[in-house]
Amino acid sequence: MGARFEVELASSHALSPSVKSLVFRRCDGEPMQFAPGQFVNLLTSTGDKRSYSIASAPDGGSSFELAVTRVEGGLFSNELHQLEPGSRLTAVGPEGLFTRKAEDERPSLFVGTGTGVAPLRSMIAAALATGSQAPMRLLFGVRTEADVFYESDYRSWAQQANVKVQVTLSRASNDWSGRRGYVQHHLEEVLSELGQPDVVQVYICGLTKMVAEVKELARGKLALPRRHVHVERFD
Repeated sequence: MGARFEVELASSHALSPSVKSLVFRRCDGEPMQFAPGQFVNLLTSTGDKRSYSIASAPDGGSSFELAVTRVEGGLFSNELHQLEPGSRLTAVGPEGLFTRKAEDERPSLFVGTGTGVAPLRSMIAAALATGSQAPMRLLFGVRTEADVFYESDYRSWAQQANVKVQVTLSRASNDWSGRRGYVQHHLEEVLSELGQPDVVQVYICGLTKMVAEVKELARGKLALPRRHVHVERFD
């Protein structure tokens, strides 16, 4: 169980029509220490906990970022979307075993849908902050062009020879020139870009159905060692 501490909302802005970036800072000023990929729990007004993956990389500071989807009928997600800077909440964490060491130089494929990209963003950003030259590929799936977020990161990462981002849309318009369909449809091709199937690490985060299908494909048809396939579900 992680530690309990108070946080204050430092900033909030829309990432897409249904997703907001919320940057919190610890009220005690202590560094927010966590491993890339971990999550933090926020306590609701009724004392329940809701878990959110940390979307930022650890940098020694007291702040951290979350990407929160507004869920229809979801009281707490709507409450978070309406929070004003300066609002305070109680947090517990960090927690979670879905992590990647920033200094890991093995080729890595990151597969995420929706806000499942949050812990993957933390992992990639943490690796790049160390100057890592590990080959990394991000396969990110959402429904429409409007649902794509963190584009500025993807453009920045594209300047690195070792990183490539592939976005696929399940409900793309006729004007979309990128990949179409679900992440499952493109896994084999993107994975092949990394080569070295015996050492490639795969990190998968999203809804249960997608995670299960990608995991089965990676371990089955693509014959990756079980210990090289890492998963996190959030529904």
